[in-house]
Formats: sequence, C-alpha cells, structure tokens
Amino acid sequence: MRTKTRKKNKINVITLGCSKNVYDSEVLMGQLKASGKDVVHEEEGNIVVINTCGFIDNAKEESVNTILDFVERKQNGEVDQVFVSGCLSERYKPDLQNEIPDVDQYFGTTELPSLLKALGADYKHELIGERVTTTPKNYAYFKIAEGCDRPCSFCAIPLMRGGHKSTPIEDLITEAEKLAAKGVKELILIAQDLTYYGLDLYKERRLAELLRELAKVEGIEWIRMHYAFPTGFPLDVLDVMKNEPKVCFYLDIPLQHISTPVLKSMRRGTTFEKTNALLEKFRTLVPEMAIRTTLIVGYPGETEEDFEILKQWVKDQRFERMGCFTYSHEEDTHAYKLEDDVPADVKQERANEIMEIQSQISWELNQQKIGKEFKVMIDRKRGNHFVGRTEFDSPDVDNEVLIDAEKHYLSVGSFVNVKITEAEDFDLFGVPVDEK
Repeated sequence: MRTKTRKKNKINVITLGCSKNVYDSEVLMGQLKASGKDVVHEEEGNIVVINTCGFIDNAKEESVNTILDFVERKQNGEVDQVFVSGCLSERYKPDLQNEIPDVDQYFGTTELPSLLKALGADYKHELIGERVTTTPKNYAYFKIAEGCDRPCSFCAIPLMRGGHKSTPIEDLITEAEKLAAKGVKELILIAQDLTYYGLDLYKERRLAELLRELAKVEGIEWIRMHYAFPTGFPLDVLDVMKNEPKVCFYLDIPLQHISTPVLKSMRRGTTFEKTNALLEKFRTLVPEMAIRTTLIVGYPGETEEDFEILKQWVKDQRFERMGCFTYSHEEDTHAYKLEDDVPADVKQERANEIMEIQSQISWELNQQKIGKEFKVMIDRKRGNHFVGRTEFDSPDVDNEVLIDAEKHYLSVGSFVNVKITEAEDFDLFGVPVDEK
C-alpha cells in the first residue's frame, strides 16, 4: 500500500534593495541552514521570504509588486506561505497588513528571531559570522554597523534601521576569518555610516583600527570601503589606506550636493568650502585614490543656480565614479515638511545632465588606462568574456574589465595582471599578462 509522503519545505529568500539587505538575507539563510532547513536564494521554493527595501519610491514600488506577485502565486497554489521582512515592512507594517492581508506574516528589520520562529527555526546567538553568501565566492559584503544617527533631512533610514550600533571589532574579526576560510578574498565594508564606526562602543572613531585588524586576516587581500559620511571623516583612515596594501585605493563617500543652501537644508553639517577642503585632503594625501560619490538632484528649493553650481563642481572635481538620483519625497522625514517644488521631468533632466557630464569624464579617465597594467580580480564569466575588476572598482556599480574568454582561460576568483587594450565609458577591455 502506498503512503502519501509529506513534501519537504524549501525556503526561498528574495532580496531587494541595497547591499545591507544582501547581508541580512545571508545571515537569515545561515541561521536557517544551522537549524537544518533547506534554503535557497532566489530560486524555487514553496515558502517565500521577501526581504524588502523601503528607501525611495522606486524601491518601494518594486517591493510591493514583488509581494503582490508572490501572493498571487500563493493563491494559485504555486507556493504555500509568503513572509515579508526588511525595511518596507518595518516602515509600513500596519498599512501592508491592511492592504495585502494574504501575506502570512510581516517582520521588521530587528525581528530576525521572530522570523526564524515563524519558519520553524531557532535563533542561534553563537553563529557569529556564519552566513550563506550569495555573492561570487571571491568577495563578500561586510556590515560593520547597523542604523544611523545622522539627521539628514531627506533620509528615512533611521526610521527603518534605528540609531547607529557598531559591531565589536572582535566579532568582525571572527566573521572575516570565517569568510576567508571559505575562499573570500575581498571584504566590502558597508554600513549606513562607516565613519561613525566605534563612537557608540569605544567613545571614539575606530574605523582605522578596524581596517588594520582586518588586514591581518590571512586570505583577505582586498578591503574596500563603502558609505563613508563626509562630516567628521577620520583622517587616520587615509594613513591606513596609504600604508596597508590590502586596503584598496577606493572610497565611496556620498556627498549628495555641493550648493551650501541645499546642503544646509539637507542637514548635512557641511558647506561648499568644507566639502572641497576634504576632497583636497583626499587627493593630496592619497592621490591614487578613486573616489565614488552619489548626488541628489531636484531637492526641495533647488534652484537653477544651485544646479549650475553642482554641474560646474562635477566638471571640476572629475570624480572617478558617480551615481545621480532624483529626490524622493519621503513621509516622516524632515524634508517632507518642505514643498516638493521641482517638477518630476525637471528632476530627471537634471539627473540625465549630470550623468552625461560624468559619462564623458569616465570615458576620458578610462582612455588614460589604455596600455597600463592592473591587478584584476575575476568575478565571473559572462557570455564570451571573463569579467573582472581593478581595486578602483566595486561590484555592480563601477567599471568592469572584460577579457576575451575564447582566447584566454582564467579562473573565477583569481587575481590576474591585465593590460588594458581598449576603453569605453564604463568598460575596460584587456589581455592577461600573467596569472597567479
């Protein structure tokens, strides 16, 4: 006589939004795996966990559409349960419960133990540094702090993530050692604000000390910094960058704007003059550094004069890397009290204009790389090319180095010396000089 076998649950984790969410999903998956659960990332599974983003309108829309998509699949019998976590859920849980009641449960950004319990797993405190990485095996996002204490007028992150909370250095070293043991060679340091690191725990900024300690971890070869806040930037970090070979000549420092009236309204704690003085220090003390920044256009009250100042500044600074976003009017933020007075089409035109300027700058800077050799990390194979990056480039947002896979065989995850033969706006083409 045949007996009906019970279907084994498979948990599918969907990640939306930024690298901080990627990290959180990896920690969730590590906890689930430790409890013996079958867990996958963005594959097929009968139980779905959607880790949402609630930062700006486009991200919120993507999150809501993804939730609706999986609720429909649940109604059609394709999946059994749908859980929602992350920033959108933290910020709008009552509204979501009312509008999309067919989701089994909603969880905020600090409710990992409750989410695990709903999934039939236990939260294990002893799993420091245990995660199921979803990035290519050679690099990993490395979150050193949670939340943010900055008062930026346009930003909803403190509403979703709470105040700044640094992770102790010893826990981060443990995590780095575990990642290195799995073959990770590059740590990409992330937080809402790297430069604040340590102030809450140690009563002083300790980012430089953390970098020095991470550089001692055997197997880690590159350490990259993302999301450094300009106000109060700890200049001892530049000494470490200059003297520690493992720390990449790279800094992501979101500056957002340069017109002093706009910066003041944004509550950034800086001015045109102070920002330029800081950038001059960067360029003087570490001239090799590639600087990535992000800008916001169309902020309430941004005049044509403010925008012209921003445009000229972008031309003058010649940043190696840049992203530009249109202002999103977010409820419960300080700027929400202001009139969102720049029309949407003007915002988009301004963003396009900034990125056209940056595209030309990027092309010119890339032309200077032709004929030069760079150490390149090979991330993956795509079509007929191996795709890699120099230390001046971060995954997904910066330049890539493309190498003809039909002429050269390379090992994914390896470092290769590459001579650049051609260059476009955001892509470099090269041939390997040797492998190691």
